[in-house]
Amino acid sequence: PQLPHGHMPLPSFWKVVEESLQQSGAQLCAFCQAFETVTPSPGAQPLTPAEERKVLSLVSKHGPDKLYQVTSNISGSKDLDLTLLRGQIVALLQGADTKGNTSRWLVDAGGPRGFVPAAKLRPY
Repeated sequence: PQLPHGHMPLPSFWKVVEESLQQSGAQLCAFCQAFETVTPSPGAQPLTPAEERKVLSLVSKHGPDKLYQVTSNISGSKDLDLTLLRGQIVALLQGADTKGNTSRWLVDAGGPRGFVPAAKLRPY
């Protein structure tokens, strides 16, 4: 069978192929962006009444700009590390650990205080 563009000189043929690939890529990008705006972020689950009370006490103690939400489960491995679940709210006490390591933050989890990986927190 003859290809629809089979009669074209090769450079023109590749130009057509490239253009259609770019068009498909642009459509895919548009689809991905639309998909991201429709689906809510996974961390935005509603808080339980107990969590809400804890958040209110953290706000009154530390202020709203210090609140962070845990983006994935954290299992503490060292002595002063906290074990937290995704979605929990914590208050930032210090943006570094005792050795000055800024990838571990000292947080108040509404009772227990300890260190968590900064990468697993996002502003609430």
